[in-house]
Amino acid sequence: MRQFITIIIILAALGFQSTVTAKQTVNITGRLLDESHNPLSNVNITLNNKTVTSDDLGRFEVPIERSMTKQAIYQLSFVKKDYFQIIQTFSHYELFSLQTKKRHGVIADITLVAKKAKRVMLAFGGDVMMDRRYYKPYFGDAILIHPETRLKDSKKIVENIKPYMSIADYAAVNLETQIADKKPGERAPKSVTFYSRPEILEALSWAGVDYVSLGNNHTYDYLEPGMESTLAFLQQSQLGFSGAGMNEKQALKAHRDTIKNTEFSMLGYVGWEGRSEPTQTANHQHGGAAYGSMTNIISSVQQEVAKNRVTIVQYHGSQEYANSPTGVTEQRLKSALDNGAALAIAHHPHVTQGLELYNNKLIAYSMGNFIFDQNFSATQHSFILYVWLDEGKFHRAEIVPLYVKGYKPTPATGINRYTVMKRLTVLSKVRNTHISQSGGHGVITPITASVTVKSVNINVVAQTLDKKTAMQHKLTFAPGSKIASLYHLPWHQQLNEILLDNEQVNYRLGKNLVNGSDFEGFSTFDSPERGLFFDRSIMSLNNYGASGNTSMSLALNKQQPTTFGVKSFWRVYSASRPMTIKANYLSKNAVKLHYYWQGRKSRQKLFDAFKNSPKNLIKTLVLAGSDKWQSVEIDFNSPRIGYKSYRIMVEAELIDGSTAELAIDDFAVIEWHTAFTNKAAPQFFSLDSRQPAYLGLSHISKMIKANAQGVVVTTE
Repeated sequence: MRQFITIIIILAALGFQSTVTAKQTVNITGRLLDESHNPLSNVNITLNNKTVTSDDLGRFEVPIERSMTKQAIYQLSFVKKDYFQIIQTFSHYELFSLQTKKRHGVIADITLVAKKAKRVMLAFGGDVMMDRRYYKPYFGDAILIHPETRLKDSKKIVENIKPYMSIADYAAVNLETQIADKKPGERAPKSVTFYSRPEILEALSWAGVDYVSLGNNHTYDYLEPGMESTLAFLQQSQLGFSGAGMNEKQALKAHRDTIKNTEFSMLGYVGWEGRSEPTQTANHQHGGAAYGSMTNIISSVQQEVAKNRVTIVQYHGSQEYANSPTGVTEQRLKSALDNGAALAIAHHPHVTQGLELYNNKLIAYSMGNFIFDQNFSATQHSFILYVWLDEGKFHRAEIVPLYVKGYKPTPATGINRYTVMKRLTVLSKVRNTHISQSGGHGVITPITASVTVKSVNINVVAQTLDKKTAMQHKLTFAPGSKIASLYHLPWHQQLNEILLDNEQVNYRLGKNLVNGSDFEGFSTFDSPERGLFFDRSIMSLNNYGASGNTSMSLALNKQQPTTFGVKSFWRVYSASRPMTIKANYLSKNAVKLHYYWQGRKSRQKLFDAFKNSPKNLIKTLVLAGSDKWQSVEIDFNSPRIGYKSYRIMVEAELIDGSTAELAIDDFAVIEWHTAFTNKAAPQFFSLDSRQPAYLGLSHISKMIKANAQGVVVTTE
């Protein structure tokens, strides 16, 4: 169905937001439906141990009292007899931010799935480990796992996803690490090796995980001793496992389980043998991961299917940080389904890739990270995948967006939800797989003849309903700004038309490379952001902002400049790309700002780059003292060749007064993926360009200054 949404761009001054300290009553409202779009009454909706019930029209209203000065997260549980429970989480900012006096936070319609005999709800997460920076974080960040409190700390890491995994009938993740209570000894001849302490297994079980796949490239990191230790600890745990063993036969053996009176088989594979000896895959001479060759996959899948077992394949392959799977991965997964597997789940790229309904069987090409310590931004957006199977046949899938915040998996809210869901929607659409909306989650349903016919009817009806379904959104430009955020647009719809009243003004579309750039969720889920750096001794959070409820302040002094910016080098970026550093600043005193980029050479060690790579000056400017927010936008080009990653930093130098507070909000680094154009239809020449988070104008039009309706955007 085509739905048109009108976007009115206005130019508005930005200033202090008033601080509200008194408690106010606001309401979260929504509607609950069954899968036939009929209203669901008598659903119990629980928030903070208080429960309300949906009415005969499926509507609900949850009253809440809160101080507007706090960063609030609302986690709602939806329970109805004979239906599967669902958990959904929202931030106060994303529900109530569009109007300062808004008293109702409206959630999109939520669909519940009915229970029936042998209908099974499965949950899947991506790559899991607890090593490296969990024990020894960089840059003075807080330690997450202490030796004396390992189990308690390990459980704390998974506490935010426990509600989500626990409600499934069966939950699985990719355990990308060996297990040992001390370093196993000789490591494989490779640059990166992992081992996690045994407490990770108990923490996963506590969080609701039932099974782990070992078919990956870190299962054999410490060779035979590490493999023996891993299998021994897993056998003592409550977790099922497969995908590795002390020989090839053991590695290719399925884990068999019974779920709701249905027999399941779980298979795990890694997609390549490895270049060194001994290989990372098991053979008749040594242990390791199950090698996911075409022959091995087809043979082991057929063996389980022949016994009338619902067979789930997990596969570790493709290229790291890529948008799409390799041809080898795609063919192997589709061949597994052709030979009777019910479902295929893949991982390894550390970023998400699209999903595909292939002959009405679901493939998830990359789940991304689930519990992992990678500290560059592209790897921190992922998802939990719910899949409902009816005796092995695909019934429905639901996507729960995740944000790996400070190495802890958390429900993605606000701009992080948009980032996760926009990417998955775009990458899945390429494979003719549509993701629709259920509250804050995405949904995939089977393709059937009846649905196709219904879609045709809806399209016909929509032609007469465009005006009724049109919505208006305001994009706020600060004085002098040429860039507006698109984060509040519907993630499940694509930009379709952008009309400019002034033909001399062009626009372009881009993505933000900085996570948590609006500071609205900086300290939520008991896990502060770790993607930005600043002097902690002079940093504080404000309960006001340029665009929301929160900003960051640095206490400056005349004697010593301070530097802030992006902590980690971006390993995922486009070379020789137009860029803009955008931020809002508030300081009553004049401040000089020096903008730099710092690169990491292709073969350069990480800490050598931090310490020794030169800072390349982009621009220096003086920020005049003011009691209003000032928007600053600095253009530059990303490094062209010779660098594997780079980062942005800003040095703030106080030039007026002895001390001052510098407030910072909306610190974004925008990578532009379209050239300037005035064409009504956006020109999408790449997958990245289809995931815009910002719209930039070539210059500020006099007509736009005078006319609030200078730019109109439609989506479909």
